Amino acid sequence: MSGNSYLQLAFYVVVLIGLAKPLGAYMARIYEGRPSLLSRIGGPVERGIYRACGIDASKETNWVGYTIALLMFNLVGGLVVYGLQRLQASLPLNPAGMGAVSPDSAFNTAISFMTNTNWQGYGGESTMSYLSQMAGLGVQNFVSAATGIAVVIALTRALARQSASTIGNFWVDMTRSVLYILLPLSFVLALVLVSQGVVQTFSAYPTASMVESVEQSEQTLAVGPAASQIAIKQLGTNGGGFFNSNSSHPFENPTPLSNFLEVLAILLIPAALCYTFGVMVGDTRQGWAILAAMTLVFVVLLGVCAWAENQGNPQLTALGVDQTTTDTQPGGNMEGKEARFGIANSVLWATATTAASNGSVNSMHDSYTPLGGLVPMWLIQLGEVIFGGVGSGLYGMLMFVVVAVFVAGLMIGRTPEYLGKKIEAHEIKMASIVVLVPLFTCLFGTAIATMVDAGRSSVANPAAHGFSEILYAFSSASGNNGSAFAGLSANTPFYNTALGIVMFFARFWIIIPVLAFAGSIVVKKRVPTGVGTLPTHGLLFVLWLVGVVIVIGALTFFPALALGPIVEHLQLYHGANT
Repeated sequence: MSGNSYLQLAFYVVVLIGLAKPLGAYMARIYEGRPSLLSRIGGPVERGIYRACGIDASKETNWVGYTIALLMFNLVGGLVVYGLQRLQASLPLNPAGMGAVSPDSAFNTAISFMTNTNWQGYGGESTMSYLSQMAGLGVQNFVSAATGIAVVIALTRALARQSASTIGNFWVDMTRSVLYILLPLSFVLALVLVSQGVVQTFSAYPTASMVESVEQSEQTLAVGPAASQIAIKQLGTNGGGFFNSNSSHPFENPTPLSNFLEVLAILLIPAALCYTFGVMVGDTRQGWAILAAMTLVFVVLLGVCAWAENQGNPQLTALGVDQTTTDTQPGGNMEGKEARFGIANSVLWATATTAASNGSVNSMHDSYTPLGGLVPMWLIQLGEVIFGGVGSGLYGMLMFVVVAVFVAGLMIGRTPEYLGKKIEAHEIKMASIVVLVPLFTCLFGTAIATMVDAGRSSVANPAAHGFSEILYAFSSASGNNGSAFAGLSANTPFYNTALGIVMFFARFWIIIPVLAFAGSIVVKKRVPTGVGTLPTHGLLFVLWLVGVVIVIGALTFFPALALGPIVEHLQLYHGANT
């Protein structure tokens, strides 16, 4: 890549970190109930929602009540999405005459959008009606994202309070997330995307005459209300594409500016929530430390992915194709990438979308080099905590913080503490469950898929890369990411069912122990810091936290990665030299 390409990557990181403080401070005002410009405008709407739904906004609940409300709300949302898909042939806003979605695909999609995963085994423009896209998938893009934010806000309150019994009101947290954060940001971004040429229409699919004479003289162009869904799919780290080719489609992502804004939106709220956390616990250094740890891992892996894709395919060089004096492809590995975005913006998107639980793509990860493809896969496997999904990334990282503090406490012989609160047996058990559940669901699901004919029959590529496709699919599902090595034909009863189950457990069997942790920690008093207290805001702790995250990911997934992208990399270069 050229120096200009590296400047683009650096510019992205600078803008992202620069926006984290103002947006994070604004979100802290919203969740602390302090006045803001939008709260004055939206206040009557918010109060009207509470009256209509019979919600007492002043009444907070303990962690059990908070969890029950969250689970019931998401269950109803999943059932609505399933019903819309199964009945869409008889419902309005279906100008293309889309038929009912099959039961297994509808089940997978309902779970996927309910869990903020947005895994898609179908082509959006050929499967979903406008109503299903908007009332089903689009609405879930808002409320699943708001659910993740609500959980981290409840956890933050628990850490900030002492000797309390409640952690907040789920309905209030979710309403404020949608009304004051997700809706305004999505409205602005959607307008900008429309100005760049992203489609937003309810018209039927138009036709266009072919330039050259072929068997068909006309081509049908898929359109629809795309811009509004694309805005929230990025800001809410959802990732589900209105079109099958997702953000590589020119109707979804037509210009360099739309590309930059969409990829910026992916990490914007996760980064800003770190500052929100610091404000709400009364020490912004804590938020900056977590953001620094996330950014450090992100930048290093972004560099690795960019380097790997810039090397190209050595076997093409061995065949005399695209040979240069540096023995690399002049343009690097452009297979599966949009020429208008190139390697720099492709690897930036691939790294950002898997650092967050977003899953949207502007290039095909299945066509990356083995090491280039390993980066997005491993980012997911780290637990989607390097920025991660809106809310889910931060509460996942805070559980890693608890583990890091616990291990450090054992090393210095003191009871571990975080923000002045002792971390005891119950808290470390809950944090361990959060860390271990996605590891188990990913590896167990991969093992089952590789053993049964229904799992192996969907693999389009043999040997190591075929295994990587299966491993990536279950990594994506267990990380609630949604991206894929698309050589795997996943729209089958086996994969729709298996991945749906994995997505469900990997979402809610993390949320429940996080809220249980919050319920346990909120009742504790703060203890004064002492000489042996580990500072959790300095460079030493940042590096320690990064080490804990990477070691857990490396030790857990290294054997599986060795069977997939690592051995594929060795085979690639072995083949180039024989």
